[in-house]
Amino acid sequence: MDEIDAMFSHLLGEMDHLSQSLMPAADTPEVDPASLRDNAFSIGFTDLNESLNELEDHDLDALVADLGSNSNPQEPSSDERTDTYSAPPAMTQEPQPAAARPAPPNSTQPSKVKQTSELQTKADKINLALEKLKEAKVRKLIVKVLMSDGSSKTLMVDERQSVREVLDTLFEKTHCDSSIDWSLCETDPELQIERGFEDHEYLVELLSAWTRHSENKICFLSRPQKYVMFTDPQLFYMWKKKKSCSSEINKQAKELLIKEHFGGSALIVPDLEGTLYLKEDGKKVWKPRCFVLRASGIYYVPKGKTKSSTDLACFVRFEKVNVYTTNNYKQKYRAPTNFCFMLKHPCIQKESHYIKFLCCDDEHMLMLWVNSIRIAKYGTVLYQNYQAAVRRASTLQTLTSAAHKGKSNGHTPRTTPSKTTNVVNYPHEPPPDFIPPPPPGHEHA
Repeated sequence: MDEIDAMFSHLLGEMDHLSQSLMPAADTPEVDPASLRDNAFSIGFTDLNESLNELEDHDLDALVADLGSNSNPQEPSSDERTDTYSAPPAMTQEPQPAAARPAPPNSTQPSKVKQTSELQTKADKINLALEKLKEAKVRKLIVKVLMSDGSSKTLMVDERQSVREVLDTLFEKTHCDSSIDWSLCETDPELQIERGFEDHEYLVELLSAWTRHSENKICFLSRPQKYVMFTDPQLFYMWKKKKSCSSEINKQAKELLIKEHFGGSALIVPDLEGTLYLKEDGKKVWKPRCFVLRASGIYYVPKGKTKSSTDLACFVRFEKVNVYTTNNYKQKYRAPTNFCFMLKHPCIQKESHYIKFLCCDDEHMLMLWVNSIRIAKYGTVLYQNYQAAVRRASTLQTLTSAAHKGKSNGHTPRTTPSKTTNVVNYPHEPPPDFIPPPPPGHEHA
């Protein structure tokens, strides 16, 4: 017993010594969380300085003022800080008498001095913005959004802004039509996938899931299928019937379908089922399997079993995965067709065995599965997004028609554009002659 007690005491001593060695040293400095976020202040740029340089002077002023409102009250006001940092030395000197001033050697020198002064002023503003970003209580991102014509828009977004609010800002900046089809989409060039952000989601939270060296991009695109489940609900809730029957349905019947499936106490998910091709893990082999859609996820019918609920096996649940459409998977993964979709966690940015690859026979079935999964995942929130988008489009169309009517009468009406909460107002740009078509690869999105 004495030997056992000695061995036990020795073991306790070793464990105590090990636990003490694993504890952080008292003089070890704590890591500042703000310093870890320095590389996450901008999306779509090489670094933060580049993104700040994309902003105009008045945009930088608005950014500093907005950040200053969230800073510590004991610190100097944002106006005082701005004056201190933005005033170049040449502007703070007292003017000399006219007689004492030496004549300029040539006419180009004042312009060079002015240009240097402007550059220095902007550099000072950028330094102030960097400091304010580190002190900000509300997380903010400078985001580059790609347009369908290859150009881009720079936006300042904070964590309180929804995708719907960012879309409203883009409507003001681009002067495009106010269709409910416009969407913010993320594209992943490595996995060759894309997903349209839902209007109720928060953009900063979504972008925070991207890895540090991610090549993902944000695009502003028109996606006609965004709210197809409300414009043509018969496609989802009468999909088993002949196409001729569903195509002849009138507006009143569509409204009745929407009310029946989305207006009640519980959401009714389309009873979608059929054969899909499943990609095996780590292989370029696709095998057909019968799948069934339910409100909680996708289920499959095991071999030798029936479609009854007791025999179904769970394939994937929707709580922590998003649905993505794919691009050219017939070549990339030897899929049976190019009408594929993917289910994965938003933080997964590379190929993984946690990703589920599925392939449909045609474009129509792809549309049904992708949007039915959205209905099952988001429920009535999706319908609320649709109603808000319709109201917003109606308001913008009214303002636009009033502006055109005022111009035709020879005067410009004084209308105040609606402002979105927490959105920095940037100068409007001239509208394009036409809205260009989506870039290649987005036809089936």
